[in-house]
Amino acid sequence: MADNPGFSIEEGKKEDAPPDKAKKEEDEKGDENEERGNWTGKLDFMLSCLGYAVGLGNLWRFPYLCFKNGGGAFLIPYLTFLFLCGVPLFFLEVCWGQFCGCGPIPAWNVMPLLKGVGYCAVVLSFFVTIYYNIIITWSLYYFFNAFTLKLPYSDCSNDWNTEYCFEGAINGSYVDGVYTLDNGATVDNDSNILNAKTPSNEFFMLKMLNKSEGLNVMGGISWQLCLCLICAWVIVFLCILKGIKSAGKVVYFTATFPYLVLFILLIRGATLDGAADGLRFYLVPEFSRLGDFQVWSDAAIQIFYSLGPGWGGLLTFASYNKFKHNCMRDAVIVSIANSATSIYAGLAIFSIVGHLSYKLGVGVSEVAASGPSLAFEAYPEALARLPASPFWAFIFFFMLITLGLDSQFGMMEGVISALADEYPRYLRKYKVVFTALLCLLCFFLGLPFISEGGIYLFTLWDTYVGGMGLLCACILECVAITWVYGWDKFSLDIEMMLGKKPIILWRILWQFVTPLTCFFVLVISYIGWGELTYDGYTYPAWAHSIGWIVAIIPPSMIPIFMVVEYLKAEGSFRERLRYLVSPTKTWGPGVDKFRDGVRYLKLGEIGKGDEGANKVTPV
Repeated sequence: MADNPGFSIEEGKKEDAPPDKAKKEEDEKGDENEERGNWTGKLDFMLSCLGYAVGLGNLWRFPYLCFKNGGGAFLIPYLTFLFLCGVPLFFLEVCWGQFCGCGPIPAWNVMPLLKGVGYCAVVLSFFVTIYYNIIITWSLYYFFNAFTLKLPYSDCSNDWNTEYCFEGAINGSYVDGVYTLDNGATVDNDSNILNAKTPSNEFFMLKMLNKSEGLNVMGGISWQLCLCLICAWVIVFLCILKGIKSAGKVVYFTATFPYLVLFILLIRGATLDGAADGLRFYLVPEFSRLGDFQVWSDAAIQIFYSLGPGWGGLLTFASYNKFKHNCMRDAVIVSIANSATSIYAGLAIFSIVGHLSYKLGVGVSEVAASGPSLAFEAYPEALARLPASPFWAFIFFFMLITLGLDSQFGMMEGVISALADEYPRYLRKYKVVFTALLCLLCFFLGLPFISEGGIYLFTLWDTYVGGMGLLCACILECVAITWVYGWDKFSLDIEMMLGKKPIILWRILWQFVTPLTCFFVLVISYIGWGELTYDGYTYPAWAHSIGWIVAIIPPSMIPIFMVVEYLKAEGSFRERLRYLVSPTKTWGPGVDKFRDGVRYLKLGEIGKGDEGANKVTPV
């Protein structure tokens, strides 16, 4: 082993080193922010952001959108929105978080009038963590069922299978009320074959979910899923037990392991019959589709939700960076890597889906699916038809677990850090207890999602959570930082961290292009909003009312805390308004040595604590 500079192996102690070099080494190794801590390793932040951004949507949504919207031609609008909206928002949030060194609530000391946007992000993340862990729960259930010599969804011989279960290809022609199969057999209108289900479909719907008739019949809770849900929350708790110090180490595995699995699945899939058909269906461009408005809207929505701005997770992760960290480099790398992963995942997915279509003797479009149907029905059906199928199921669902955990870490840390930073006197000292109680609360709130009617609640929650609140938050971020606080001030802040001001391109994007794009996504998200259905079940009006209440709660934090902050301020209406649109005295770098005493007063001169962090005072 090579000797370390300035260190004597024989003596086991530090030798004299140049003062500047020794100080630099000490700064790199220790925490700048002793109260909150910093990332330990140089790759902790980038891998955490990569794991947070690269989630289940890259695996089960992007490939489906790609083949649905013109194959390779879909990459044109997708990459366009990546650079117009995705990268700018990503860079804005990591710069903002790194500069102020605090979570998404106190970060709004830059403009207290909009502190409700921080609470909006926290409520959004909290809502999502409740049902997002249900996906990890399902993955754990399938993962445990892979420890067998024969997968339980490989045939129709199980006690949960019905007369509608068919294992092989069901091809034929339907003429004058008679269905003639390719093998010569004929069946009439009443035949079960017209309602045929695959073994994987019945395993998902009847065995694991024990799906009820609808949302009005919630039924009982599966004890197997309950144990998996407990396991999921225990894993999350243990991984974030010590905050970024523990999660920052876990991501070295969870953020990189999916790439290995995708590579293995791609190599295996490429050797199978029918793989070329699946890849052709996925990649062959149909440039005529670029004239379809829906293609561009799908691309914008996918980019927006894939990278994860507005939830508070990116800002929280960046707040644990050291002040001089090159966050612009990481923002660009992670944004591009996220999109590249989506394309790469599509290759692995559609090579296997192509093989499934070949085995069933149907077109690729008939077996391709999106969301849970792809991950828990179509793909398991394909895996079950491979030699050594339990092995392939094992690594696939282990990959789903790691993908879900990374995103879950980011959302949970966003909630915990935001509240601990806003109320440090009450929560920071007891952060472990607070984390445990939050995980316990989320577990109990997740129980309805694993009941017999849980899949309907899951679909309703997934449809309505996010959307409005998330897009409003991102628009207000751009307006508040680059217009109200001001481009000139923010560029000086970035210069303090990175040593140079951002180029004019970032100003154009942040002030004009990105907020307008977010507004575009907001509008198209609600154009053509129709009735919600799942597996033939149409949601009643009262279910939509519940959905809209869930959707409205996060953005309602914005006007509520406008009123709260206004009442906390002092003076006339005009004086209060001026105070509320100006940074508080505590705004600025979170560590005193980076506060110049002119633009940003030393924190010791202001006083720390809850009151100091929240009090609205003129600069």
